[in-house]
Amino acid sequence: MEITAKLVADLRKQTNAGMMDCKKALVECEGDIEKAAEHLRKKGIAKAAKKAGRATANGLVECYIHPGGQVGVMVEINCETDFVARTDEFKSFVHDIAMHVAASGPQGIDRDAIDAAVVEKEAEIYRAQMREEGKPDNIIDKIVQGKIDKFYTEVCLLEQKFVKDSDMTIAELVKSKIGSLGENMEIKRFVRYEIGG
Repeated sequence: MEITAKLVADLRKQTNAGMMDCKKALVECEGDIEKAAEHLRKKGIAKAAKKAGRATANGLVECYIHPGGQVGVMVEINCETDFVARTDEFKSFVHDIAMHVAASGPQGIDRDAIDAAVVEKEAEIYRAQMREEGKPDNIIDKIVQGKIDKFYTEVCLLEQKFVKDSDMTIAELVKSKIGSLGENMEIKRFVRYEIGG
């Protein structure tokens, strides 16, 4: 199959990868744009793993007020250089994360940020529900662990599904941006305010 400029441009628009990376992926995947997108995503995750230990001393702080003025967010995302921090792609990424935090209301960045007392209280509620349903004691702990894992996907920012693309988590989005921008990145912190919250 012929790899046209339009096909390369479509893949670039879909993945934010470089033009040459898009062309190579399309050649390797014989012009199949979906396979090429998946190939680039995997490649981005591999690149991200190599950059994981590098220091992130630059970045941006983004403020986002959700339409209607009822929810506001401030988020800090770090990268390695000021050069990347000033790119439109990085600015757009930071804005998207702030918008996601406003829409999804995570309680922490990752599992370590969630208060252990909150997790234990959830586990107690789940255990009580399982006993009420008559589940045998020998499987209750497995069921509760599964429910706790699901709880984490709802309250941990990095484990949540991205509001603009439910096929990827925020952690996968970060890795794809590390791959496309070529620098390590880290969501450092966020604050979310909600009227009456």
